[in-house]
Amino acid sequence: MTRTAVAVALAGVLALGGCAGPTSGPSSGPSPTDSEPPQPETTSASPVVTTPPTPVPALLAWEPALRPVEETVTTGGGWTIVVDQERSLATLDGPRPRTVAGDKRFRVSDVLLDTAYAVVVTSDSLEERPAVATVVDLATGRTSRVDGRSDAPTTSGGTWALHGTRLVHATVDPDGAYCLAERDLAADTAAVSWCAEKRHGFTSAHLTTRGLTVTGFDDQRPSCRTVGVVTDGALEPFPDVAGCAGWEGVVTDGGAVWSVISKENDLEAAVVYARTAIGVVELGPATAGTLTWCGGATYFVRDPQGPGEPARLLRWSDAGSLETVYESKGGQAFLSAPRCGGDRITVSAFAESGDEQVSAPLG
Repeated sequence: MTRTAVAVALAGVLALGGCAGPTSGPSSGPSPTDSEPPQPETTSASPVVTTPPTPVPALLAWEPALRPVEETVTTGGGWTIVVDQERSLATLDGPRPRTVAGDKRFRVSDVLLDTAYAVVVTSDSLEERPAVATVVDLATGRTSRVDGRSDAPTTSGGTWALHGTRLVHATVDPDGAYCLAERDLAADTAAVSWCAEKRHGFTSAHLTTRGLTVTGFDDQRPSCRTVGVVTDGALEPFPDVAGCAGWEGVVTDGGAVWSVISKENDLEAAVVYARTAIGVVELGPATAGTLTWCGGATYFVRDPQGPGEPARLLRWSDAGSLETVYESKGGQAFLSAPRCGGDRITVSAFAESGDEQVSAPLG
């Protein structure tokens, strides 16, 4: 399936609204419309810098992942997780190897890797049964399971995120509300962090050292999106994002980074903004759903901007620098959303001149 087809299919899921959880993934969102949303509104204290900075070349030391692009690789901390093409098997290679297998109905839907834990999620292809997460303590090799019988049980579909010992995922409370559960993997405890309003939902959870963000959506047609931080049981909207236009966001030590859909009839095209101590900076065009926080910086993909241009992976740091850390080979190309492994980042590139899957250490 092409990336466009995926975006359109997932858009239809969110357009339905309702209590059923949204399908997680980089391109999920409400249904397209021909209207063009306003750009982010800012106060006089937070002016938008209308001329995006020019990315500075800072290519990372990329190394082949030694797997074809049909197999999805995530690597970091001396560990590598490989998901086969059919998404029926996830293999964790490292000091204490593990294998997580699906079946005819359950497929690997999410793979999360950080310095302390690896998480492999298998989901029901019919979205009728709760997802199952296998959690591996990388220090001891001990495994545990999070499923529909756990405290703060899983549900079908939904978004997942991991940072340090924190794992978040979708759940449903006894009243049927669609909620976000947060687990402390070290303490083996779980609690509900926030619940959406009735017939509302959320997607695109991101965890950083500074907080947890999600994109909420309502049951309107088309659905209205709200990018915000989950704080004290509430979703606090990013103050600089115009209503309904945001796609996803992360909070950083120096502020926040978020993406906005440029035109609702093109769910792949976004514009990225960053809030800093001196105001809001426009970082330029991006591929929607590729915002990734890894190793203390924010990464996003930029599709070719003209004939002969490469696809690029860009990095924004709190120091205020925008850098090009990867460029595709010649010819028409696009990149996957980068996959964070704690101290390494991995990307898959699909190009006319040849596909590749590469990873690099983060210094």
